[in-house]
Amino acid sequence: MDASVPSLDVVRELAVAYCNGIHHSRTEIFETMCHDRFIMTAVTGSGGAQFWDKAAYLERVSGREPFPGEPSYEILGVDVAGDETARVHLWVDVPPRRFEDHLGFIRADGQWKLITKVFRTMSGPALEG
Repeated sequence: MDASVPSLDVVRELAVAYCNGIHHSRTEIFETMCHDRFIMTAVTGSGGAQFWDKAAYLERVSGREPFPGEPSYEILGVDVAGDETARVHLWVDVPPRRFEDHLGFIRADGQWKLITKVFRTMSGPALEG
């Protein structure tokens, strides 16, 4: 991305790409976006947690068909701190569920990378685990 674009705008664009990537099952978006040390954590309906690394997340995304129609999501907030870390709070529909995601980004080697995702099921069947 162009270095003259403010980090807040870059991170917001990454959040939109993230939602589109989920909806359209586009693993190449996450191959580029996710840091090599990416970790995803799901809070389950039973009060537990499930964890995936980058490879497991890519497998998860590639293991399903794209959803029809346009993506359904809302970016609730974007914060950038010190031009080195950022947080995005959003919800995104992954039928039959709506997830609430908290995405953590870091600036590594001059590029914003998704380092962590913590999420819960807002509506629809709870994740088991």
